[in-house]
Amino acid sequence: MTDQGSNSKAALVGELNGLLADHFALFIKTKNFHWHVAGPRFRDLHLLFDEQAIEIRDQIDVIGERVRKLGEQTLTSVGSVAKHTAITDQDNADLGPDQMVEELRDDNAAIVKRLKGMKPLAEQAGDNATDGLLDEWTDMAEERVWFLSQTLK
Repeated sequence: MTDQGSNSKAALVGELNGLLADHFALFIKTKNFHWHVAGPRFRDLHLLFDEQAIEIRDQIDVIGERVRKLGEQTLTSVGSVAKHTAITDQDNADLGPDQMVEELRDDNAAIVKRLKGMKPLAEQAGDNATDGLLDEWTDMAEERVWFLSQTLK
C-alpha cells in the first residue's frame, strides 16, 4: 500500500472509531431518555427511544468489526469513547420530553453529517465495503432524525 493509501486508510479508521464512539455515547443518552421520559406522551416516547437505542446498539458491533476487518484497533474503554465522541453528555434526568427529542434529533443529525463526510474517505481508501455500509448507516440515522423531527410537530 502506498503512503497515500496508508494515510487514507488511517483517516478512515480514525473516523470509524469516532463513529463508534458516537454510537456508544448516543446509545447511553437514548437509554437515559428512555428511562427518564415523563408526561402525557410517555408511552410513545418511551417506546420510540427504546427502538432507536436498540438500532444504535446493534450498529456498534458492526462498526467495531469493520475497524477490525481493516486490520486496525477499535476503542478499548469508556475513556476512549469519551475521548473520541462528538456527542455531548446529558446528565439532567429532568429534561422535558421535547428537549429530549430535540437533543436526540440534533445528535442523530450530527451523526448523519459525520457519515456523509466519511464517504470520500472510504473512496480514497478504496474501501468498497465500508463505502456501502456508510450508505446503510446514513439511511438509518436519517430515519431516526425524521422520526424525531415528526414527533416535535
